[in-house]
Order: sequence, then structure tokens, then C-alpha cells
Amino acid sequence: MAAGMYLEHYLDSIENLPFELQRNFNLMRDLDQRTEDLKGQIDSLAKEYTANARTLSSEQKLSILRQIQQSYSKCKEFGDDKVQLAMQTYEMVDKHIRRLDTDLARFEADLKEKQIESTDYDSTSSKGKKGDTRQKEKKTAKTRSKVKSSDEDGSPKSAQKKVKLLQPGEFNSPSSNFGNVHPSDVLDMPVDPNEPTYCLCHQVSYGEMIGCDNTDCSIEWFHFACVGLTTKPRGKWYCPRCSQDRKRK
Repeated sequence: MAAGMYLEHYLDSIENLPFELQRNFNLMRDLDQRTEDLKGQIDSLAKEYTANARTLSSEQKLSILRQIQQSYSKCKEFGDDKVQLAMQTYEMVDKHIRRLDTDLARFEADLKEKQIESTDYDSTSSKGKKGDTRQKEKKTAKTRSKVKSSDEDGSPKSAQKKVKLLQPGEFNSPSSNFGNVHPSDVLDMPVDPNEPTYCLCHQVSYGEMIGCDNTDCSIEWFHFACVGLTTKPRGKWYCPRCSQDRKRK
């Protein structure tokens, strides 16, 4: 698939992403406003309770305390809803990031496949040129034999001229490398300089990663490919550096 197709499909997939993000942010802002309103009501009820505690009856005190408790419960519900929206927003963005990583991997695979096809074409083309050169050499040999036989009946000057015209360098041209193309296997993608780096390669987070079970590990997270993993191992896993430190102990 061409690079333009990858880009077009990815842009189509994120077309509605800004509207979905804006909707979630508006909902979170609305939950914040509701929470602030409830906190104001709680403050008012608390002031009323402390100011009139001596004059209020037991039923009135119990009623105010219930209202305060209900308001706190509502605030907690709004906070939980806000956390759920934040997690949903994160997963929404992370899904598109993972798709972009997958598309980049496929694009690199396509580039490598085209490079292999180009190499095969170069080898086939060079073989064809070698065959043409051999045919030209045969023709040259035949022409030389004809010239040699005709020189026996001709003058020396005419023979010299014919030999000069039939120099081997005029018939044998060097074979050229056709279509020697070397596409780059690495895509230079812009990276946020403030984004943290991980792994032994000191690159940003991408693809599948695994965490070292050593709590004192200085790196913590590693890319599967950099540590020779294809699937998540069972049990505890330690990075190469921590494994060496454990063996020394």
C-alpha cells in the first residue's frame, strides 16, 4: 500500500476524534461545576449547623447532617464519573496511537519488500546484459575472421584501416548497474523532546513493552524487540542488567 493510502486511511479514522475529545472535556467541566455547587451547599449547611447547634432540635440536626452526607455522596459520584471520562479519553487517544504504530510497521515492511523486488530486478537485468555482451563478442569474432580472410587479397593500408575499425573496445561496452535503488528502512518521525524515553535503546514508548520486576531498576520499561521477546513471559521477568546484578549477588 502506498504511503498516501496509509495517511488517507489514518486521517479518516481520526476525523471525529477532536469532536469526541471536546465532548468529554465539556462533560468533565460540567461535572466540576456541579461538584463546586455542592461544595458551596455543604459549606452553607455546615455554617448553619455550627451557628444554631444549641437551638436546633435533634430532628433538625439530623436533617442537616443527612443533607450534608447526601451532598458528599453526590460529589463522590461526580468524581467517579469524571475519572471514567478521563480513562475513556485516554484509551480513545491511545487506540489511535497504537493504530499509527501498526501502520508504520506495515509501511516499513512494504518498503523492505519493494527493496527486495528491486534487488531481484537488478540481478535479472545484469544477467540479460551479460548475455547481450556475449552475443556481441561472437559477432566481433566472426567479423574479425571475415576481415582476416579479405586482408589476404587487399593492400596493407586497407588492411590496417579495417583492423583499426574492428578494435574490441568498440564492440564490448561495460555493463552498467541498472536500477540500483536503496530505499531507507528507517522513517524519521518527529518526536516531542519532552516525551520520556525508555528501554536500552533510549527511545520513546511504542508497540508492546514489558516492565522489569526489579523495583530498583533504573529503566523500568523495555520494548519487546530490544530484549528479544515476542510474547509476554510467565512469572517474574528481569531486564538484562538486573539479571546480571542478581547473578553477581
